[in-house]
Formats: sequence, C-alpha cells, structure tokens
Amino acid sequence: MKWEWNTISQQLSGWIIDKGPGILAAIVLLFVGLWLIRLFGKWINKLLDAKAISPTLRYFLQNFVVISLQVLLILGVFQVAGIQLSFMAAIIAGFSVAAGLALSGTLQNFVGGILILLLRPFKVGDNIITQSQEGTVQQIQLFFTTVLTFDNKTIIIPNGQLSNNVVINLSREGKRRMDITLKFGYTKPLADVQNVIETALDKLDAVLKDPPRRIGVAALEPDKYAVTIEIWINAHGFRDAQYVIQRQIMEDLVVSGHLGAN
Repeated sequence: MKWEWNTISQQLSGWIIDKGPGILAAIVLLFVGLWLIRLFGKWINKLLDAKAISPTLRYFLQNFVVISLQVLLILGVFQVAGIQLSFMAAIIAGFSVAAGLALSGTLQNFVGGILILLLRPFKVGDNIITQSQEGTVQQIQLFFTTVLTFDNKTIIIPNGQLSNNVVINLSREGKRRMDITLKFGYTKPLADVQNVIETALDKLDAVLKDPPRRIGVAALEPDKYAVTIEIWINAHGFRDAQYVIQRQIMEDLVVSGHLGAN
C-alpha cells in the first residue's frame, strides 16, 4: 500500500508540474478575459446608444459581440490548459450544419431584420405599401415586422420577405402629392373652373404652399375636357386630408354651378 501511495504521489506531482502552469494560466486568462469583455460590452452599449441605433438592434449587437468574445475566450482557455478540442469542434460543426438546414427560413428572416434595422428603409411610424398591403409600421423585430392597416388589421410580415421585395415608403419624404381629376363640359370655361378650384384650395390649411400646386387640362374628349389638380399635403394623415379637400372642392363647384349637369 505504501508503495502504491508513493507511486500515486509521484504521478500527481508530475502531472501538477506538467499541467499546473497551463491550468493556472488558463484560470488567470478566464477571469481577466471576462473582466475585459464586461468592460468592452459597456463601451459597446454606450457607443451604440450615441449612434441612436434602434434598441432592438442595439441589444442584439451588444449581446452578439459579448457572447462571441466569451466563446472565443473559453476556447482559448481550453487551449492554454492543454485540453484538446478536436472532438468537440467536430460535434459543433455537425450541429451547426443541421441547425442551418433546419432553420434556413428563420435565418433568412433574421438577416432581413438586421438589414432593415441597419439600413432603415423604413422606421416605426412610417406609412408603407408592401405585399399588396398599405399601413403604418408598428414594430420592427429581428424576425418580423408588424404593420397596422387603415382598417385596423394587424399584419405580421417576415423580414425575409420585406428585405427581398419592393417596399414603398409613403411618408419618408414628409409630404405626398394628391392628384384629383374632374371632367367638365365645354360650356364651363376653364378659367372660371380654375378660379373656383383655387378659391376652394385657399380655404384649406392641409394644402401646402410648397411645392406649388398645379391645375391644368389633362385630356380632351368630344363633349368634355378633364382637369387635373395636383396638390401637396403632409404624408401623415393623407387619407383624412384627401376626404376634406375633395369635399371642399366638390361643394364649391356645385354652388358655383360648374359641377352637375352640363
């Protein structure tokens, strides 16, 4: 028994002498690395906050950077400690391939969400047309975007589709042009019609002065001519303003006798 104890002691001493410095260095590397990563994570958060990046994207980027550094740190600690990682690396690689195949659609939506949050083709509050739907952007998440239509329907659109298809941003420029076309018989002089329309538009605060509005003859027919009105209004509240403007023009034209029977 004494001889076995001496053998164990010698083997243990040899192992400590051989592996001890590496393990000690790995422990020091682990604690120092975690401390530095924590400081770096705080710096990243302040940097992203100063850049006015979306909170969703800021949270993701900060955690992605911190977790990536922590994984690299753990791999480095194993290497310094003398632990072989070839078998573990093979398992991780196989799992990554399987997960990539199973989650290809989800990953596409995830990448699409990152692109939307970085490039900002639209933001929360913008009015957009996409997937044959028009509405206001309510949320932009990493995997999907929520749009509320004007008839109060909530549409959840995968970000992969938004990043690969046409999206029309109706409110990005701040104002939109409204086109109205009316037809009049040739017994209604153009100058009189235009004067009534100009007077009606002057009554409305929703009609912007810049860019200037335009009123002109759009088409000629055998028994009538078409007048097109091009005016600019604020993008937000476009539909409500459209109803008010068209009603005012109609009422003034009816009162003046220019709209109705030819």
